[in-house]
Amino acid sequence: MITAALAESLTQALVVLVLISGAFIVTRKDLLSLVSTYQMQSLLLAGVALSLYSVDQSPTLLYLAGLTLVSKVLLIPYIIKRIQRKINISRDMEFHYVSPIASIFITIILILLVYGAFSNILKELALSNLFYLGAVFGISLTLMGMLITFSRKKVITKIIGYLTMENGVLLFSLFITELPFIIEVLILVDLFMIVLLATILSIGMDSSVEAYQERFHQLHIEDLQEKLHLHRKHRGES
Repeated sequence: MITAALAESLTQALVVLVLISGAFIVTRKDLLSLVSTYQMQSLLLAGVALSLYSVDQSPTLLYLAGLTLVSKVLLIPYIIKRIQRKINISRDMEFHYVSPIASIFITIILILLVYGAFSNILKELALSNLFYLGAVFGISLTLMGMLITFSRKKVITKIIGYLTMENGVLLFSLFITELPFIIEVLILVDLFMIVLLATILSIGMDSSVEAYQERFHQLHIEDLQEKLHLHRKHRGES
């Protein structure tokens, strides 16, 4: 059985690696690298859950680790890679408002702001240093996911930003909130993301949000035209 001190050190190392993976996602342009980094980030989160489980033996932590492995390490990356092969886009070179270098500086500022904002609040809750670290890094990772969604143009990259935000919520929940409720929320979010990915795959989305809206509008017009044609044909036959 792993000792409590060793488990705490291992958990701290894994949490730091999770945050570093978020920084890589903020700056990476290669889609396959983005997916692989997200996959590794999710695997590290599963490792955090297992490390915490080794200390308090909570079945919920074990269940959460298994859910993360199945949905975020295996299923969702597989779907994204299928989309990437279908749309034949290997890199996302387009950034809104901020460059990759600026994104790094904004990421550092976000971490410092979260650390400062939560230092007094969380310490009043009498949490240990490990739980304090996990909470601060969880909020920071969520904000980094928001930055990815804000700064990227390709829809598929924005989806990775949303998934990174979800990982931040998961990391925060491991240390702060009631796990059963969070698990239910994460399952719903995972299902929503899978449906969204499947929708993009079926439409054949291969560009930006604007192109997605244009394509969706075009499909809507084509559907209306088909219904109008059938209606006129039916009236002609009458």
